Amino acid sequence: MNLQTKLPDVGVTIFTVMSQMANESGAINLSQGFPDFDAPAALVDKAAAYMGSGHNQYAPMQGVMPLREKIAAKTKMLYGAEYDPVSEITVTSGATEALFAAITAVVNPGDEVLVFEPAYDSYVPAILLNGGKPVFLQYKFPEYKIDWNQVADAITGKTRLIILNSPHNPSGAILDTQDIAALTDIVRDSNIFIVSDEVYEHIVFDGRRHESITRYPELVARSFVISSFGKTYHATGWKIGYCVAPKKLSVEFQKIHQFVTFASNTPIQLALADFMDNTAAYLDLGAFYQKRRDLFVDLLAGSRFKPSACLGTYFLMVDYSEISDEPDMDFAKRLTRKYGVAAIPPSVFYHNHIDHKVVRFCFAKRDETLKEAARILCQI
Repeated sequence: MNLQTKLPDVGVTIFTVMSQMANESGAINLSQGFPDFDAPAALVDKAAAYMGSGHNQYAPMQGVMPLREKIAAKTKMLYGAEYDPVSEITVTSGATEALFAAITAVVNPGDEVLVFEPAYDSYVPAILLNGGKPVFLQYKFPEYKIDWNQVADAITGKTRLIILNSPHNPSGAILDTQDIAALTDIVRDSNIFIVSDEVYEHIVFDGRRHESITRYPELVARSFVISSFGKTYHATGWKIGYCVAPKKLSVEFQKIHQFVTFASNTPIQLALADFMDNTAAYLDLGAFYQKRRDLFVDLLAGSRFKPSACLGTYFLMVDYSEISDEPDMDFAKRLTRKYGVAAIPPSVFYHNHIDHKVVRFCFAKRDETLKEAARILCQI
């Protein structure tokens, strides 16, 4: 049989490749973005309790109402935005599913979608599967800022969607109010939609504010805003995310969602709804990870690795050019196999594999893990 692939340039993700290599080499895995510590015990206990009390059947397609109500309350408290939990909030099986549903809801064959590189690797396949055309723009290296003049020049009559990610994976950069103002000017009086990937919304450092798109009513009207409980509660394997969007957009979003996963894990949703009453669990998350960022940066001070600024997320980009002139993929593989520390080579997040001689480390790890990794890295 002749099978014609719909994604001829797509293979296994770099996260799978590097984690498998780390496992095979017995390396410390600072590549894939998951913690090596567990979710809060109280949250796990709540999930187990709901499983034990018979809450094991399908949830409503949009998500259980208690969780949607808590999401609405949190979004109102933090950002001043009001979303109707009945018609404007959808719980999804992870943020990646939400991204796929949002892109699919608005992108038609021939539509152009602006993508900022380095870009999380699920964006472009979703665009291509819907017949869209990715239009690639690059963050300015090394500060990873958006050139809004370049964005304005890239807009055409076919531009349908702009995908944003702040705090940004892999760079740790964040959007500020000047970025929001520039974006607003560009999309005003247009038919351009926005997908805002905000899965690290609570992981922002140094007293800065997360500039959620939900803060800005003019942008809210055209935006799908996506977040993740996995990133917030150290439970990436539970794969629960959500999307908030105006009713008209949510209707189209849910048309896709219902035929991708229909509904997400019921007892986990109920446990999350209860646990959201503990607001400190997400309000203190920035400080929690800032300690780990600062520890890791301090530990690397004695190495030849040069960390970039990290304003959010739990990822740190480091320059290795004083150590090697190898391509970042080759260096990351050698770092894993020879030295026992796994990292992500960011060139995979560019369609044309731009290589700045940096690698990405995940610092969502226990102190002892970071100390041992840094001990090794300081010897290279």
